[in-house]
Amino acid sequence: MSDVVYSHGHHESVTRAHAARTVENSAAYLVPHLERGQRILDVGCGPGSITIDLARRVGDGEVVGIDASEQVVEQARALAAASGVTNVRFEVGDAYALDAADGAFDVVHAHQVLQHLGDPVAALTEWRRASRGIVAARDVVYSATAIHPFSEGLREWRRIIVALQDANGGEADAGSHLKAWARAAGLSDIATDVETWCFESDRARAWWGHQWAERAITSSFASGTDDHGLATPAEREAIAEAWTAWAADPDGWMSMIHGWIVARA
Repeated sequence: MSDVVYSHGHHESVTRAHAARTVENSAAYLVPHLERGQRILDVGCGPGSITIDLARRVGDGEVVGIDASEQVVEQARALAAASGVTNVRFEVGDAYALDAADGAFDVVHAHQVLQHLGDPVAALTEWRRASRGIVAARDVVYSATAIHPFSEGLREWRRIIVALQDANGGEADAGSHLKAWARAAGLSDIATDVETWCFESDRARAWWGHQWAERAITSSFASGTDDHGLATPAEREAIAEAWTAWAADPDGWMSMIHGWIVARA
């Protein structure tokens, strides 16, 4: 993944949030296509929670997770060992140049990856090469994020997260581009729809709001917005305070839509 400037980075506040992802909450659209005995490649696997969940669901099949970061690959390996899941392995890998023969996998899957790539069509073309079955991907549409109450600090967060992705060479609204990118990559029989995250309960607001309050001032969101001149330290502090206030507000509500594709290789 040589062209990637990863907007979120790998601060503990980020990987902690990513480790809460499962097939059910982040790849439910893929469930009807999962079968025992499949070989699955999970591109951009992060700390491995979705990957391990996929491995549980394919029985005696095999799941391989790859990520550009050695740090998160090590975290994923540790999580797999702690989970006792043995039909999964993790490697450092490149989304544009998979270490895999043509048609090596039944499913090539990626969650929240294409938004960070400068050439998503090239990546999808490579994933098509490595799949003998389907290519599946899901990505957010950040500009469609709906928040209530939509305070000035949270308005700034949404504006800045979109601008940061653009400045880093990615696409903040990748979920709305997936169908077009898949067609350009030569994939066929493209099914597409949306899945949604909603944070509104006390527990969900606390989880989402507090991790973003931390990320706003400690993660690559902070260093990236500083590098690109998108926010000052005081503005980032105001964003963190806005997330903390939102998390404490019983009227707080947020939705994020994610586009997904399942396409034939």
